[in-house]
Amino acid sequence: MELNPNDPCGVLLIDKEPDMTSHDAVAICRRQLRFKKIGHCGTLDPMATGLLMLVIGKATKIQDLLMSENKQYLGTMTLGITTGSQDKESDIVEQKEVPAFSDEEIDAGFRKYLGDFEQIPPMVSAIKKNGVPLYKLARKGITVERKPRAIRVDSYTLDRIAVPEVDFTVNCSKGFYVRTYAHDIGQDLGCGAHLSALRRTQSGKFHVDGAMTASQLKEASADDIRDSLISLSELSLMRGA
Repeated sequence: MELNPNDPCGVLLIDKEPDMTSHDAVAICRRQLRFKKIGHCGTLDPMATGLLMLVIGKATKIQDLLMSENKQYLGTMTLGITTGSQDKESDIVEQKEVPAFSDEEIDAGFRKYLGDFEQIPPMVSAIKKNGVPLYKLARKGITVERKPRAIRVDSYTLDRIAVPEVDFTVNCSKGFYVRTYAHDIGQDLGCGAHLSALRRTQSGKFHVDGAMTASQLKEASADDIRDSLISLSELSLMRGA
């Protein structure tokens, strides 16, 4: 069935708030637009904030293309505490004293994960095993073997080191799990760690600056949303730039 030429079409940039799921944002947008053909480009965990891209109408056809772009995240890693989900959303599995690391020792932990390497996805993820998302199995206390995935970190910066907390920025490929990154660095440092804050700031050429906030989306009229859409022609120019 062909879409009506008057149907909304384009990409809407949302600055997701904490405790909102990616599906929540889609549901709100569907309600405000009174239009169902809406998807999102890459799940953000409920605890995370930042850039969420919604594809609307014919733009859903380029959803996979947009999801394949590199990402930028701002994160906070808390040393000394390991959790089951590798972030702050689950129970503590192990707690250790944090040594008085130097900045150079922390940097060495991050530098190991620069360039191409493999990462084992966490159990609390949307990857499916026999058609069932891993997070649903994890909720039942079931752990299954996960195949390592090839991913890449192009660059990172350490923005604040105040042990046990480390604020960082990471530029990475699609399929990268920031909480697994924090967990693995913590394991290498010998004291464990988990991801205690996460914000996605960029995906491809799209940046969270100027995105519609979740609060604005909830109050937006259909016309407000249409006016905020990045059209397919604009997308084509951006990607070709």
